[in-house]
Amino acid sequence: MYSASGSFEAFEKKVWLSSPTMHGEEIKYVTEAYETNWMSTVGANINETERLVCEKIGCAYAVGLSSGTAALHLSTRLAGEALYGRQDVTKGSLQGKKVFCSDMTFAATLNSVAYENGEAVFIDTEYDTWNMDPVALEKAFKEYPEVKLVVVAHLYGTPGKIDEIREVCRRHGALLIEDAAESFGATYKGVQTGGFGDYNAISFNGNKIITGSSGGMFLTNSREDADKVRKWSTQSRENAPWYQHEEIGYNYRMSNVIAGVIRGQMPHLEEHIAQKKAIYERYKRGLAGLPVSMNPIDFENSEPNYWLSCMIIDPEGMCEQVRGDKEAMFNPEHGKSCPTEILNAIAGINAEGRPIWKPMHEQPMYKGHGFVKAGNTDVSHDIFERGLCLPSDNKMTEEQQDRIIEVIRACFA
Repeated sequence: MYSASGSFEAFEKKVWLSSPTMHGEEIKYVTEAYETNWMSTVGANINETERLVCEKIGCAYAVGLSSGTAALHLSTRLAGEALYGRQDVTKGSLQGKKVFCSDMTFAATLNSVAYENGEAVFIDTEYDTWNMDPVALEKAFKEYPEVKLVVVAHLYGTPGKIDEIREVCRRHGALLIEDAAESFGATYKGVQTGGFGDYNAISFNGNKIITGSSGGMFLTNSREDADKVRKWSTQSRENAPWYQHEEIGYNYRMSNVIAGVIRGQMPHLEEHIAQKKAIYERYKRGLAGLPVSMNPIDFENSEPNYWLSCMIIDPEGMCEQVRGDKEAMFNPEHGKSCPTEILNAIAGINAEGRPIWKPMHEQPMYKGHGFVKAGNTDVSHDIFERGLCLPSDNKMTEEQQDRIIEVIRACFA
């Protein structure tokens, strides 16, 4: 629908990128925590949520934590101690060690390496899934044969080539941390993500497919590792009648209130995935004929959770675009567009899109770190330049999505 000025009318109520979807059961368990006074970091909600996640993933142990970042941090500390022995933790378990990390991801994936005083070396992305390139990873081991730890993320809910990545790690004697923060409920060859690594993390942040407003989990088949994470996440208190501490700990445990929200959400995971998939497919149909494609899915091996629907503009469909560290400009051109123009147009109708994750090797705080490509093309940079995340909220109506599609098509007119 056009206004008198010729532009699209804005939605009265904002269409979000991905916001929490509540169902009613959540308040039941939160109220239960309140009424029984189990408001802190122990209680029935935590126990049941850990059980439900273990059942879904197929792992033996889950430890509820305050965030996915906390789960990644403690995974990294575990890996450092397993590889290099127990260090002076005030200096970090990875002091002076390099770690291979996904390049196109949220900063939390690799900040945990910095928390442990390690040095991230970034592995380029591949076009098939927009995840870590196993060919680039193999090349990285030739350049840095001393590396013994890899951190891999599944971008936007689509699993990477995890079997190939695990095989590369096996050949080089490296441990694997799996960041499944965005991919809870996605499968690779019929197996749930969050169980492929030596150490695994998922997130229940406010925009994730299952949310507690915050929260995360460490997943493992090792009781010893689970016990360590529980201890470290509660300030490393020793079994003594007073507060006895022999190593550094953290205030990372999930609260029973947050766990109540997650517990109420868990029965709706498959419903959320189906809704997100329908959004992806409507975009794919609605954008047909434009010089664009959707974020790729390796249907032969995986079924994503469709957390975010993304698109990438064909090189010949790109108008001129210039991005600085904090601002972007573009030159409109008939029949062409760019992420900046489309995101501005979407924002103009009160809908939220987002640029693709800016590659970590281009982030100011990580400039100078190693970056390994499979060939001559910087794939991470290319996807960042041409790609964007579309409004993917599962409360968005078909009519709202149709309007967003109209706006995108108008950018190429």
